[in-house]
Amino acid sequence: MVAYSFRPRFAEPILAGTKDQTIRAPRAGRGHVRQGEALQLYTGMRTRQCRLILRTTCLAVLPVQLFWRPAIAFVVDGAPVPLDDLDGFARRDGFADADDMAAFWRAEHPALDVFEGTLIRWQPPTQEPPR
Repeated sequence: MVAYSFRPRFAEPILAGTKDQTIRAPRAGRGHVRQGEALQLYTGMRTRQCRLILRTTCLAVLPVQLFWRPAIAFVVDGAPVPLDDLDGFARRDGFADADDMAAFWRAEHPALDVFEGTLIRWQPPTQEPPR
């Protein structure tokens, strides 16, 4: 089972099912999870505050490019995300919109204009029907 750690701000969107993807840098060795494999999503891994957020299944692993300058653009599996869906893509990653996502990335990686990595999508948690 492959595990990924998230900042605390992403725990609630993961549990709510509004964040169903993550973007990660390439990994050495075996690499990332593979489609169909089990995933464990945590916050605070390798700390005393470690907490399991969700056990789920990987639905897709795709190459992704994020362009931050001169304009925001996303390319998933070689296909550009349409301009009118940039905010939707950012929401699936736990942000309010594409500008919020760009602000996060610029704060974390101020010199980065283009990021190439891996997009991982998982099965959102199932909601039990109300009784």
